[in-house]
Amino acid sequence: MKLKNILLIVVDTILISLAILLAFRVRFPDFATVPNFIGFQKYYLAFVIIKVVSYYLLGLYGGIWKYAGLNDALRIFYAVTIGSMATASFTFFTQVQLIPHIPLLPRSVILIDWFLNLLFVGSLRFFPRISKDFTKKPVLENKRLLIVGAGDTGEIVLREINKHPEFGYNAVGFIDDDPEKLGRSIHGLKVLGSRKDIAEIVVNKKIDQIIIAISSASGEAIRQVVDYCQRLKVDIKIVPEIAKVVSGSMTISDLKNVKPEDLLGRKIIKLNNEDTEAFIQGKTVLITGAGGSIGSEICRRLALLQPKQIIFFEHNENDVYFLSLDLKKKFPNIEFNTVIGDIKDVGLLKNTFSKFRPQVIFHAAAHKHVPLMEENPASAVKNNIIGTRNLIYAAAHYKVESFVIISTDKAVNPTSVMGTSKRITEMIMQAKARVSKTKFMAVRFGNVIGSNGSAVELFKKQIAEGGPVTVTDPNVIRYFMTVGEAVQLVIQAGSIGKGGEIFILDMGEQMKILDLAKNLITLSGLEVDKDIFIKFTGLRPGEKLYEEILRDKERDKATKNEKIFVAQADILNSDKLRRDVKELERLARMVDQQKIVKKMKEIVSSFTPDARWKI
Repeated sequence: MKLKNILLIVVDTILISLAILLAFRVRFPDFATVPNFIGFQKYYLAFVIIKVVSYYLLGLYGGIWKYAGLNDALRIFYAVTIGSMATASFTFFTQVQLIPHIPLLPRSVILIDWFLNLLFVGSLRFFPRISKDFTKKPVLENKRLLIVGAGDTGEIVLREINKHPEFGYNAVGFIDDDPEKLGRSIHGLKVLGSRKDIAEIVVNKKIDQIIIAISSASGEAIRQVVDYCQRLKVDIKIVPEIAKVVSGSMTISDLKNVKPEDLLGRKIIKLNNEDTEAFIQGKTVLITGAGGSIGSEICRRLALLQPKQIIFFEHNENDVYFLSLDLKKKFPNIEFNTVIGDIKDVGLLKNTFSKFRPQVIFHAAAHKHVPLMEENPASAVKNNIIGTRNLIYAAAHYKVESFVIISTDKAVNPTSVMGTSKRITEMIMQAKARVSKTKFMAVRFGNVIGSNGSAVELFKKQIAEGGPVTVTDPNVIRYFMTVGEAVQLVIQAGSIGKGGEIFILDMGEQMKILDLAKNLITLSGLEVDKDIFIKFTGLRPGEKLYEEILRDKERDKATKNEKIFVAQADILNSDKLRRDVKELERLARMVDQQKIVKKMKEIVSSFTPDARWKI
């Protein structure tokens, strides 16, 4: 036993003795001559030992008391109560059965002794916590703070602020939309108004920082708070994940800056770990485009699922080199191999598949930039269509178990060459899935926050450079998701797909690009149209105001698995599609851009080409 616990037992022994003496003193002023007390002296030692053993068994010698809370208070209550009941039972048995001539211990003495033990033992245990809370620490600076959310999470935040003055926070008040809470106080701090009052309160109270303390805050709620702060130079932070709040382990240092992904209007999807582990564990997995933002994140998530081998297939050697170094260090039990090359190289594909025999493929390699592909249809056909076709044929020939293509919401009723090229790859996949033992499937999602070339990354760069932030049109809206969500959807699709399906995440409501740009400027501590201006550049060729996730034909037969839509395979004329793709390949070699776009329109009837192609 530790010395600290031995000392605590000694102190408890003294306090137990003091409590029973005081109990007799309160009940009998001249207790030394009272027969009850004289008889009690005969079994005093057993009385003390029983209480100490009760305290030990109920854990009063194993806590870190400077962090004592409600659970510890209840533990003290139970220990003292059970100890008093045990000693009362012992003294009653002793006096009645063993020493019947000694008067019984009065019930009032037992009750007073219980109360005093509760007071003494509780005070002793909670003294480190009280001392910790009231010890003054040096204040670094005085930040005036406004807490959004006067619920349980807001109360926890305020309690942490009061416990840690060294962080220099001075909480001024709460914000809450519940009218019943207006004007009421939590720990002496008033609810000053609702979200719509934020701007006025920030100015009047000279607020430096806002903390969003709503554990289940939706993207819309966070966006509203940010919107109300657009003309204010105020720092905005948010509480961490709900698990820390619920467990009570959250501290002020856990507060984080609001990130673009916090602005999304839905809860993050979660993987079914059992399905995905069985899908990946012990297998050889190949990822094309492994060095890109989506491909590299797929590699990292897959490594956690204990595959036998991961093969990086990438044409950009620098990106995949550093990814390989990182994963080899973190996962020494997994075999990693790198293939530098192009998916259009049929010879390289044959060599790769025959050498490594991949069982699962995630195809993330593609040309994705809409304006660039609008200028270069031949490149879109060669890489996105022909390259993907080569992979699909190789996967079927070498009996790959599962093949997941990463597609895009721009493939739905496309207005761009890029979107149309991805729709044609979906069609090739669905046609092959009907006749192959390989389970082919595709995954569609919208704009990925944090991916290379995304609008968010462009806006951040433009803000860092002092602006202007360029938005194509004030009415453009888009679906957004995080890299993590996109990758989870891809892996989940592979684990549940039967072949031929197109999986689409329920991405909630589309967001205005303009609002996103304004929010990012505000989160950077700058003012819109004062520090950073927004410039409208007009829709680019191939772009449209909004995107869709399901085609007209898919809407009626799409099913939904929690947060995922599942569109079943279309019935296609495989022979005609194969001939059409061969013709596209011929036109791409000739770089006949006009005829390429015309042929794409023939293959995908819902394609609306840009006016520049005059089709």
